[in-house]
Amino acid sequence: MALEVKLEAFEGPLDLLLYLIDKSKVDIYDIPIVEITDQYLAYIREMEKEDMNVMSEFLLMAATLLDIKCRMLLPREVNEEGQEEDPREELVQKLLQYKMYKYMSYELKDRQLDAARAFYKEQTMPPEVEAFRPPVDYEDLLGDMTLAKLQAIFESIIKRQEEKVDPVRSQFGKIEKDEVNMEEKSSYMEDFIKKHKRFSFRELLQKSGSRMEVIVTFLVLLELMKTGKILVEQESVDDEIVVVSNQAQETDTAGE
Repeated sequence: MALEVKLEAFEGPLDLLLYLIDKSKVDIYDIPIVEITDQYLAYIREMEKEDMNVMSEFLLMAATLLDIKCRMLLPREVNEEGQEEDPREELVQKLLQYKMYKYMSYELKDRQLDAARAFYKEQTMPPEVEAFRPPVDYEDLLGDMTLAKLQAIFESIIKRQEEKVDPVRSQFGKIEKDEVNMEEKSSYMEDFIKKHKRFSFRELLQKSGSRMEVIVTFLVLLELMKTGKILVEQESVDDEIVVVSNQAQETDTAGE
């Protein structure tokens, strides 16, 4: 009968290393890297291999331990200050940091559990007590207040309100945005051109109700010129600008 080994669930390779160090009761600053590496490799051999993403993290730590184990057999490297470097130092710092975060999470979890045990008693005050309001003594409330003092307070408040008003900006009108639909204006212009065939550009602009509408009308007119639906004529600089529809131009050409 094969021996069944039940492994504890570890949150990561650092968690497994801390477990092995605590189990072996060794100093975290002086890790027996050979012993810990052998125990670590024995544990990951027994782990389930269904989730390769999780196993890759443990295998990476195993490779790190083997690298440290090899470096421990070689002469120690010397840093710029002339001190020998410990190959385990970086791993020790990671373990200490992980251990601190782990115990902090335990503390937060304990506080969460303690907070869950806090209960508050709902209000059970009798309705007549809750509805009670102490009587107001108006004489005590007014004190030495007189109508003259109230009038002075009122006038001071009105004066402060008047000083808040900007005498220049308060005369400005309200700026409103003119909403002109380009598609509707284009349809209107095309109908207007079909009916009138030839008309003055000034006459067209006079039908606009706002500056924005004049701009939109001018843009639509340029678009119609671009597509060849209209032609603009002006004999001299001082003469009126005349808009001629494409149909009217073809009729004049045929007549000639």
